[in-house]
Amino acid sequence: MIYSFLCFLNKTATSKMSIATLPGGKVHKLLTLVLLKDGVEPRILLGKKKRGFGEGKWNGFGGKVEPGESVIEGAIREMQEECNLTVEKLSRRGVLTFDMKGDNMFLEVHVFGAKEYSGNVEETEEMQPKWFNFSDVPYESMWLDDKHWLPIFLEEESTLFRGKFVFEGQEELVSIDVDKKVTQNDLDAVRSVDWRRPTN
Repeated sequence: MIYSFLCFLNKTATSKMSIATLPGGKVHKLLTLVLLKDGVEPRILLGKKKRGFGEGKWNGFGGKVEPGESVIEGAIREMQEECNLTVEKLSRRGVLTFDMKGDNMFLEVHVFGAKEYSGNVEETEEMQPKWFNFSDVPYESMWLDDKHWLPIFLEEESTLFRGKFVFEGQEELVSIDVDKKVTQNDLDAVRSVDWRRPTN
């Protein structure tokens, strides 16, 4: 697992772009999502989005990978910016793709898990963090896709997963495809854009 993860980091080091335009004009964005579990209790740290895309929804911590960053660098930076924690020993758990038809976007989200961190949890301008017991995860106030893959993340520690979802707007989920019989190589193959490629 660790060897495969390091190979992935080497392949994706220093992306030259994090937004591309697909045929037809759809905007393709490269994103990260970090989900932090309590190392002792069955709890997960989530954040309520305070502004922008997904405002009012509970989610993990992450966002767009900046030009010049690797995916893991982007994941660590976003965690620091959104809740003041530095995560350690990230494990790659899955890749989610979202065809957001109403918003003309295609989102590619790389999901990481962590249990070790430094710093104190703090509310920021973007996120209001809160610990939830696994049994109390607020799925009713999260993105509609979360209930289809987050239980796998929480309860099946060694399972990797891949999810493909299609949204009409932000509140109508019209297609669901979740596969948990995948390998690290399968997750690498999800990348439909070579993010190291120059834009011209």
